[in-house]
Amino acid sequence: MDVAPRKATREQLRGAARAALGDGRRLEAVERLAGGSRKGVYRLLMGDATTAIAYLWDGSENYWPAAEGDDDLMDPFSPGVGLDLFEAAHARLDSLGLRMPQVYLVDRERTHYRADLAIVEDFPGEDLMDLFNRDPRAAEPTMARLADALAAMRRHRAPSFGKVALIDAGGTSRATSCEKAALDFALRCLAEAASRDRRIADARDRLEVRLRELAAAVRPRAEYSVVHGELGLDHVLVDRDGNPVLIDIEDLMYFDVEWEHVFLRLRHPEGHYRPLAAEGLDEDRLALYTLTQRLSLTAGPLRLLDGDFPDRAFMRGIAEHHLNEALALVSGV
Repeated sequence: MDVAPRKATREQLRGAARAALGDGRRLEAVERLAGGSRKGVYRLLMGDATTAIAYLWDGSENYWPAAEGDDDLMDPFSPGVGLDLFEAAHARLDSLGLRMPQVYLVDRERTHYRADLAIVEDFPGEDLMDLFNRDPRAAEPTMARLADALAAMRRHRAPSFGKVALIDAGGTSRATSCEKAALDFALRCLAEAASRDRRIADARDRLEVRLRELAAAVRPRAEYSVVHGELGLDHVLVDRDGNPVLIDIEDLMYFDVEWEHVFLRLRHPEGHYRPLAAEGLDEDRLALYTLTQRLSLTAGPLRLLDGDFPDRAFMRGIAEHHLNEALALVSGV
């Protein structure tokens, strides 16, 4: 499958770079960074060796095929796409004292580019996952500070659950509880995965029964913490003082803290997760959210492969792994 051209040019970003970093600096080069699937992420290299990062929320940068409900802010699990979500998440995390890239420029009037953009601080070098894999001991102080950051997010209490941009603006989510929102999301993921893979289709009834059993076992709760949503160590940069810097924050929401820790457990081996583990997590919620995320990490990559996402083998591997893990959870049913 051909990959659609996605590359902002130096000429397109020259004005934004000058507005963000000062007239005395000249944009020498633009480098598209790997990893972004919903927005373009570009490193700006200036003539005096200064660097910055440009986020571009341009439809041509979004590899995901459109689906119904993509723009539904009342659904906590709709895609986190857009400058509004970024700004709301940045403001909330900043209020909790967390480190994020400093914002140099926000352009929603599209003065400098054809789409919304932000230019932010750059942290060239290793992310926390690379640092931990290379030298776990050197990563210990940053991991400890990340655990503190997660604790601050966990302690915060919101009046309701849902996307930070929605709740902080006085809105409410459509579902009546976190577990109901997760069940609805899981059932959508199940239907989507079943439409693309015969093995999930054959186990669909068993998976649905299990999801409903797990949701029914969850006891009511009305405590909503700040949850990143996709917090892997590769979404944490490291500043020159060893502080963790959170990125890819547009999915930030108020939700059960268990959702965050399920993702961390699924994303990382025990040795990586152990420094970030939290006590007192609810086992019933962990069980529901584990199967939900397994199905999400099956359905999402399979949908992404309907488009022209370039690293196809990598995405297929994610889908295959989580598909098999989801089936294993109902193998004895």
